[in-house]
Amino acid sequence: MEIKRKIMLKQIISIRGMGQVLTVTCGLLVLCIVFGILNPNFYSAKNITNLLRQIAPFIIVGIAQSYVLITGNIDLSIGSVLGMSCMISATLMTKGVDPWAASLITIIACIATGVINGALVSGFRLPPFIATLGTMTVARGVAQLVNNNMNTDAIGEGAQAFRDFFYYGKTLSLYNTVWVALALWLVFNFILSQTKIGRHIYAIGSNIDAAKLSGVNAAYTTTVAYVVSAFCSGIAGLITCAAGGLGTMDAGNSYEMYAVAAAVIGGISTLGGQGILLGTIVGACVWGVMQNGLQFVGAPVALRNIVIGIIVIVSVLTDVIIRSGKSKKSVARFLGVSLKNKTNQGGFGGV
Repeated sequence: MEIKRKIMLKQIISIRGMGQVLTVTCGLLVLCIVFGILNPNFYSAKNITNLLRQIAPFIIVGIAQSYVLITGNIDLSIGSVLGMSCMISATLMTKGVDPWAASLITIIACIATGVINGALVSGFRLPPFIATLGTMTVARGVAQLVNNNMNTDAIGEGAQAFRDFFYYGKTLSLYNTVWVALALWLVFNFILSQTKIGRHIYAIGSNIDAAKLSGVNAAYTTTVAYVVSAFCSGIAGLITCAAGGLGTMDAGNSYEMYAVAAAVIGGISTLGGQGILLGTIVGACVWGVMQNGLQFVGAPVALRNIVIGIIVIVSVLTDVIIRSGKSKKSVARFLGVSLKNKTNQGGFGGV
């Protein structure tokens, strides 16, 4: 029995990216213990349920960014697509459109943004940083224009079922927001770990030239990753709309940072081809616990931002150094420049 346990443990640790997940999980446990000692109210049932609901959107946008990062690219439009989703859905509801029909129209608009991102990066070969910076600005503009440069009115009592489904309702003592996040994670984790398209996503992130020679359609695979990113951002936007009961033009600001943080803290490599979505959950939990815990101990917002920003920088820097070996080569590859080959073998390289 003991031998079987050791074998099972070795198999778990040998899973690609699992070592980072276990390390970050230990760090998460330490954070929870420290914040619990500093303020016992951190462990209250009310705070735990609210904390889980707070973490759920981080998980969703973390999934979005993880898919794109694993391909070796980046998506800067996540926050703006979230804001666009919030404003489109709320505007339609205030105009009398059924909340579920409004949600469907909104998600279709978000998916279209993902297709555009994929086409710009994989079809027109724009650097992903530039392409998604452009669509980020366009999506934010749409969010501002959809209701004539004004936040919307309250979406009304007719949308109560919508609000309960995405935010206020509970199932088995957990807010529905948490169940939505877990459902998305289960679906997209299965796709990434158990399907051919998932293997292709890892392949083009590891070595796009070798992947193409093996018959992988890099353009299609990259577009799929961006569509997943936009879809998840759209769902997070619906959650934001349900939470506030109206559309706000600045919804989703800084969520690009939240998405990158959840992904890279959880072990998703900025250089592509490495990481698992289980780590994204842990990374989102670290992010949420840090924000919640520092707030509980009375730390000012500025200090919270500094601490969390340092954690993100250290996580990315550690990944770059480990993956690249030498610091000079690490910097070059992180900037998307290969000393021998300028194809997409480094972070944010494009297709």
